[in-house]
Amino acid sequence: MRGKGEYTADSLFDGRIRCTQRAAGYRFSLDAVLLGNFISVRPGVRILDMGCGSGILSLILAYRWPDCQLTGLEIQPDLVELAEKNIGDNNWQERIEIVQGDLRHIEKFLPAGKFDWVVSNPPYRKAGSGRKNLEPEKLSARHEISSDVAAVANASAWALKNKGRAAYVYPAVRGATILFELKKQGLEPKKLQVVYSYPGSAATLLLVETVKGGGEELAILPPFYVYREPGGRYSPEMEACYRP
Repeated sequence: MRGKGEYTADSLFDGRIRCTQRAAGYRFSLDAVLLGNFISVRPGVRILDMGCGSGILSLILAYRWPDCQLTGLEIQPDLVELAEKNIGDNNWQERIEIVQGDLRHIEKFLPAGKFDWVVSNPPYRKAGSGRKNLEPEKLSARHEISSDVAAVANASAWALKNKGRAAYVYPAVRGATILFELKKQGLEPKKLQVVYSYPGSAATLLLVETVKGGGEELAILPPFYVYREPGGRYSPEMEACYRP
């Protein structure tokens, strides 16, 4: 593969999904596992994984929903190559397609209104804020360098069918930003779940599901705790996310 450096061979669901990752580059996190277990889809839907990275979220969804078809859109060529390898290693070439392209110009790469679902873990740190990671893959994935949440919302609205759904995972501290940008593009929030590290901690993440052209009716789900206690084991809900 074109990317330099060492790679690791990782797995999920007791080895039922295999995923090669750069040891020092962009690596999937808990965010992808949470988002992959947040949504529920009908058989036969078409899902766009926007900013798919190594393809892990597409792999999780392909495993959980055997009848769905997936497309991953990714701007970084090394990650496109890695995602294609992971799809091949899991024998899902007929179900998952990877497209290299810039979501800010999605009309050049994908037709309008093609997808029933969009899923995304948008970059969440402002371009000029915080300590930037010098590794280019991590920099692009985490900081608003090649895209931001407004661009993701706009691209989602382009890709979705009317009444199509989209789901996102995003830091809780920027929750107002993502909800504002989604509503501005006609993506009405319908389901919201707040993620906490453990009971009593501050919120860390938001899981948001929207409907393109939907009405104003938002369901707030029970809180989701990653750990039972500080430094403790995963909560039963988190353990269920990794269960085959």
